[in-house]
Amino acid sequence: QVQLVESGGGLVQTGDSLRLSCAASGRTFSNYAMGWFRQAPGKEREFVSAISRSGGGTDYADSVKGRFTISRDNAKNTVYVQMASLKPEDTAVYYCAAHYSPPSNTGRTYINAYEYDYWGQGTQVTVSS
Repeated sequence: QVQLVESGGGLVQTGDSLRLSCAASGRTFSNYAMGWFRQAPGKEREFVSAISRSGGGTDYADSVKGRFTISRDNAKNTVYVQMASLKPEDTAVYYCAAHYSPPSNTGRTYINAYEYDYWGQGTQVTVSS
């Protein structure tokens, strides 16, 4: 079992930056590829960004590419997403998720929600115009 706790959400203005954190516990963090997803009111959950277990592989949704940066610190069991140039359409609840990734897939990322085994409770990000 992996427990995930997101933090760092809040209310910001258009153009501001924000960093979300997701602290993991329960299993060996470095065995898991991690992802960030978001869900806006009335919309389905969508992929935001992913990072491989090693941190060597990353992936981004087109809507956030160039503005968001995902990273991880395996010593701190934490994954981050640095969000810059925020827009009102970035408003959503942001979730982190974990997928067990075998050593043979050290650089692989996962962009589909169904591939993830564990989810956090989410953190709200609201961007005002």
